[in-house]
Amino acid sequence: MNSLQLKEPASIVPPSPRKSAPAKKAGGKSAQSHHSKQAAGRERMVKALQLPERCPTILGKRAPQPIEHIKIENAIGFAQIPVGLAGPLTISGKNQQGTFFAPLATTEATLIASCSRGCKAFQARGGIRTAALREGMLRAPVFRFNTVDDAVAFAAVIPQYESFFRQVAKKTTRFGKLVSIRPNVIHKEVHVRFSYTCGDAGGQNMSTIATHAACTAFLKQFSAEHRITDFVLEGQMAGDKKLAILNVDDPRGVSVMAWGTIPDEVCRKVLGSPAARIHKTLTTGRAGATRVGMIGDTINTSNIVAAMFIACGQDAASVFEAGWTQLVSDVDEKTGDLTMSVYMPNLPVASIGGGTTYSTQKEALEMLGCAGKERKWALAETIAAFALALDISTMSAMTDDTFSNSHQKMARL
Repeated sequence: MNSLQLKEPASIVPPSPRKSAPAKKAGGKSAQSHHSKQAAGRERMVKALQLPERCPTILGKRAPQPIEHIKIENAIGFAQIPVGLAGPLTISGKNQQGTFFAPLATTEATLIASCSRGCKAFQARGGIRTAALREGMLRAPVFRFNTVDDAVAFAAVIPQYESFFRQVAKKTTRFGKLVSIRPNVIHKEVHVRFSYTCGDAGGQNMSTIATHAACTAFLKQFSAEHRITDFVLEGQMAGDKKLAILNVDDPRGVSVMAWGTIPDEVCRKVLGSPAARIHKTLTTGRAGATRVGMIGDTINTSNIVAAMFIACGQDAASVFEAGWTQLVSDVDEKTGDLTMSVYMPNLPVASIGGGTTYSTQKEALEMLGCAGKERKWALAETIAAFALALDISTMSAMTDDTFSNSHQKMARL
């Protein structure tokens, strides 16, 4: 596995945000000292992880691929987003094992330091465990009728044609497989959720092309028999790049869990508060979220999803659906230790194809050992693990009232 690992990582972990006096203005001794320490730590990290040899494009040592090789329209160049490493974090999962640094593409100060602090807290008890549970990629075409009666009748019989749809869809892809179809009647229309597995690809284009081919063939042969008057490839029931409750149970992407335990003494020392108080903050937040009608339990997950999606060549527009989580915690009555878990039902990720083929994104995936075949679920588990690390750190900063000071200090240096 071509991942970045280090025997003695403690010396290069970014500083944890702490409660302190506001930083001096830029140019002062405090700022200069901080920048000097940052530069020294950065050089140690670059050398220890052999980044010039392993990530030359990210470090600017090698030019990215020529513009003519970029698969977008009217390409003129590249947007440069800073990339930093958060970690180290040991992941013990069904598909990912090892100690890793996560490449985060972000312009937000404190994000990497906070995530690294969360990693440090979980490391005290061996890191984070992960499990990818299942996957799906959805497309939801619509069949239209002149009457509600015709729509209801069609919804009752369309499951009988699942094998027909599957055989036609199969001809369009080597890796995609139609797993199920699920009809939903809305007035004079039937919305059908087509769910696929897509190998190591994300599958958003794959499922679109396969569904279009399958439905086109079906209409050609059966539209008159079932009185179908019109067809639309997508009627919004796939939840494509949107928050959809149905997708919590029927995923659009990889469903994954991450969990870990932090001793109470580590909570106090690293996170600044007792485990019970951190747990109470989560409970308080859940009550507030319920009052405003928020869906799900999340603290800061979208920051990790966005940063890792951009760094690793994923579809950044899918952050909205991928950032939905259910975060749960409890405190052991005997030991006082804090256990947290996060469930992420929709991570539409890929380890091959699309943006993963570009030089900087490929290097980022290789850092995590997630480039190439049979690594998609490993990538999903890795994202979930680092998301949990950031959530515990952010929640702890709220608990001990260092959230504002850390942003003020680190954003202005």
